[in-house]
Amino acid sequence: MTRTAAFFDLDQTVLATPSSLVLARPLLAAGLLTRADLARSASAQLAYVLVAADHRRSERVREQLSRMVDGWEVTRLQEVVERAITTFVQPHVYLEAIDLITRHHAAGTDVVIVSASSDDVVAPIARLVGADHVVASRMAVVDGRYTGAIEYYAYGPAKAAALRELAETHGYDLARSWAYTDSVTDLPMLEAVGHPVAVNPDRALHRLARQRGWEVRRFARPVPLLPDGAPVPQAGAVRPARTAVATAAPSTAPTTTASAWKRSQCATPAGVPEAYPASASR
Repeated sequence: MTRTAAFFDLDQTVLATPSSLVLARPLLAAGLLTRADLARSASAQLAYVLVAADHRRSERVREQLSRMVDGWEVTRLQEVVERAITTFVQPHVYLEAIDLITRHHAAGTDVVIVSASSDDVVAPIARLVGADHVVASRMAVVDGRYTGAIEYYAYGPAKAAALRELAETHGYDLARSWAYTDSVTDLPMLEAVGHPVAVNPDRALHRLARQRGWEVRRFARPVPLLPDGAPVPQAGAVRPARTAVATAAPSTAPTTTASAWKRSQCATPAGVPEAYPASASR
């Protein structure tokens, strides 16, 4: 029997705030970012968020962020990200995304996080939300430090190609699979599956979704996943492979707040898992 997958973009789909901005404070505190770097990063992200996303603006974000990491120690970044998961990342995760991930898993569907961010940033977040696989950009490394070059950029058509590669490897039927994203730059990924879903879409994607009859969902509730003091899964369970498509994430589902967990245990329909249907529109 063929398998299915649900592919989730990360920034502004699973996370309410771009991951680079979520991690800005801990990176600044660790001495990896300067205030000037922070200002440039915020400027690039704001231009991407507030103005319709396109290839030119996405390239600007990529270039500025890749310049910033030039010379950083890989293990240092990994340590900062792992320590930041509880305090800085969890409060930005959409509850609606977690409920959908839980329902997809209950229906026997694998969950894949697909992001243009670095695999060293994406993998711990994917582990946090219980994803099975990761597709993420890969930075070049020499002698344990980032060079500033990008070996693989998980963006635009590259995301769709990664979906097809995963489908071939794991036996996914893409015509029966789902994709969730906020940005029109992920159009190739949406077109690669049978169930495309626009989540908090930008204007261009919202227009396309309306034209093509795609589902539109509104996520609005970023909340912590774990109660205060609860342990966070340790690093090492998931490490992206040094290829375009990463290795499997942990098989366990994320630990949610009590109210979210109760909602996620409702009967799962045979089709698209419903989460907050009142907020969904066509």
